[in-house]
Amino acid sequence: MAERPEDLNLPNAVITRIIKEALPDGVNISKEARSAISRAASVFVLYATSCANNFAMKGKRKTLNASDVLSAMEEMEFQRFVAPLKEALEAYRREQKGKKEASEQKKKDRDKKTDSEEQDKSREDEDEDEERLDEEEQNEEEEVDN
Repeated sequence: MAERPEDLNLPNAVITRIIKEALPDGVNISKEARSAISRAASVFVLYATSCANNFAMKGKRKTLNASDVLSAMEEMEFQRFVAPLKEALEAYRREQKGKKEASEQKKKDRDKKTDSEEQDKSREDEDEDEERLDEEEQNEEEEVDN
C-alpha cells in the first residue's frame, strides 16, 4: 500500500494525454484544473477498486476480474459505462486471442523449420555415412586386390 496520499495519484503525463484527447483543439487547461482532475481520477480508481474487491471477496476470491469491475460500476451507479466497458473488454479479449494465435502459429512454424532442418541434417549425415562406407569398401577391395 502507498505510504503517502500523493503516491496514489495517476501519472501526470497520462492525465494530460487523456485531457488533451477529451478536449477540442485550442482549449487549454490550467495546472490547477489538471491537478484536480488527476486527484479525482485517482479517487475514482481507488473507489472502483474497493467496490470490485468487495465483489471478489463475496466470491471468496483474492483476484479481481472483469465481472467484479463491471459489477462495481453498476453498484457505483455508473450503469451507462457498463456497455462501453463490455465492448472494450471484448475487443481486448479478441486482440489477446489474436496475439496468442499468432504466437502459437509462429512457434509451430519455427518448430516445423527446426524439424525440417534436423531432417535435412540427418539426411546429410546419412549421406556422409554412406559415402564413408563406400570409400571404406573401395579401400578394402583395393587392399584385397593388392
